[in-house]
Amino acid sequence: MSLLGGCAMGSSEARVGTCPPVVEYSRAEQARAAGEVEALPEGAVIERMLSDYAVMREQARACRPIASLDRLDAAAFLEHPT
Repeated sequence: MSLLGGCAMGSSEARVGTCPPVVEYSRAEQARAAGEVEALPEGAVIERMLSDYAVMREQARACRPIASLDRLDAAAFLEHPT
C-alpha cells in the first residue's frame, strides 16, 4: 500500500481560480533539509520526489498572482460596473 495514495484522491481537473498554498520555510529549515538530502544514499527515490515537489511549489507561486489579479478585477467590477 502506498503512503502517497491518499494524495491522488479527487478530480485531477484544474479548478479555475484555486491556487494551493505555498508553505514558507526558514533559512535554517532549508539548510537542515539540504544537509539531510546530501546525506541520502546515491540514487534515493526521495530526491526525485523532492524535485517534483519543487516544481509544484513553483507552479503554485505562479498561480497566486493571477488569482490575486482575478479578485482585484472582480472587486473593481463590483465597485464600477460598466
